[in-house]
Amino acid sequence: MNSIYCDFLEIFGKRQGRLGTQAGEENAVRAIAGWKLRRGVCGLLLAAALPWGLSAAPQEAQAQQPEGQPAAMAMAPASAATPLAALIEEARKNSPNIQAAEEAVRGAAFVAPRVSALPDPTVMVQQFSVGSPRPFAGFTNSDFAYIGFGASQELPFPGKRKLRAEVANGEVRVLEERTEAVRRGEIERMKELYYRLAYLQQARGIYEHHDTILKQVSEVTEARYRVGQGNQQDILKAQLQHTKNLYDLSMIQQAAGEAQAELKRIVRRAQDSADIVAEPLALTPLPLAGEALMERVKEGSAEVRERTAMLRKSQAEVRMAQKEFRPDFGVSYTYQHTSGDFRDYYMATFEVKLPRRGPRQAALKEAKSNVERARIEEDAQMQEAAALLKKQLVVARTSEEQAQLYREGLIPQSQATFQTGMAAYEANRADFETLLNSLLDVQHMELAYQQTLVEHESAVARIERLTGEIR
Repeated sequence: MNSIYCDFLEIFGKRQGRLGTQAGEENAVRAIAGWKLRRGVCGLLLAAALPWGLSAAPQEAQAQQPEGQPAAMAMAPASAATPLAALIEEARKNSPNIQAAEEAVRGAAFVAPRVSALPDPTVMVQQFSVGSPRPFAGFTNSDFAYIGFGASQELPFPGKRKLRAEVANGEVRVLEERTEAVRRGEIERMKELYYRLAYLQQARGIYEHHDTILKQVSEVTEARYRVGQGNQQDILKAQLQHTKNLYDLSMIQQAAGEAQAELKRIVRRAQDSADIVAEPLALTPLPLAGEALMERVKEGSAEVRERTAMLRKSQAEVRMAQKEFRPDFGVSYTYQHTSGDFRDYYMATFEVKLPRRGPRQAALKEAKSNVERARIEEDAQMQEAAALLKKQLVVARTSEEQAQLYREGLIPQSQATFQTGMAAYEANRADFETLLNSLLDVQHMELAYQQTLVEHESAVARIERLTGEIR
């Protein structure tokens, strides 16, 4: 339908050109300017109408174009775009923050064997002299002089070593959940940057496309000004808007460069490597219904699981503090060799190390206080995660509705308004400012639609981090 309409405008413009030749230079300029403007606007209609359902093209052809992405907005061939799933896998393997957290877990795994081992044994050699400080003095004429060999070993009360290992393993579980939280946080951050980059790529295409239409409208305005039908203010307004577009494009370039730098940091790519090209934005459905997602928060949130692991570790520390009231033991054995004229000595020793109750009671109270604090923090984290999930569900649902309004209502309506304003401007029934505002409305609606997609996808990414549904 748009193709037929453009052909009609072209024929009509040529006819106006022939009539303009007969009517004089002024009408000729008006007819040619109107024909150029129609030709330019046809490009806008053909490029922007397809995604909003204004074209009668077959559905198979429309399926090749991502939803909400006009052909004029394409920043790179589809083959050049890097899928989000590939970047996620790359981040899992190469992210410095994830690697550091995983290394902390591997290091903590060696703590339990160390703290649960027996204390180091002691080996001793003795030499006892009689009558003189000289070594071996009196060894041949006194039964008190001897050379001794011995060993001793401290023995913790039964159960203490096991509890120490349990506390150490509890710290490992805390670090494992913290590592998962770091991993999800990095992936969420990468998704948000990826969506931001996709928005900037589409925004650049939108600005460049509409700036091309603005230049065509400006040429028509200048042509009308030369024959006395326009005013210089309209030309200056068009030039001002063109300069604004150039400024906005430079800001987009800056923001895209910042997003590229952060993305490359997460996946550990060289900063001078080729830029990452994002796929066009599209609405992603929620993995589960809202009620089911709320139920998954306690088990799916890595932050909540980390607090739960800290609570269990604190409970193990309480049992350890209670066990510290039990005494430790020590055993030793010594062999003392005298001269051949005297008998040797053999000595075995058993020690009991009695703990002072005051320091142990203070340690027990501290451990119990830590348990209560960990329980409160677990509940607080659960409430925070549930509240954040609820907020993101609201954002996701609202942005999905808003995207539909943009796609099916606001953008087609703004395009129709611009088309009507174009016809009125050609017939001298509307001023240039009205036409410019209607063109900017189309541009703003398309940008707002892309921003809405970013908000929706970012909300889905946060929901996935909270519930563990990582794509």
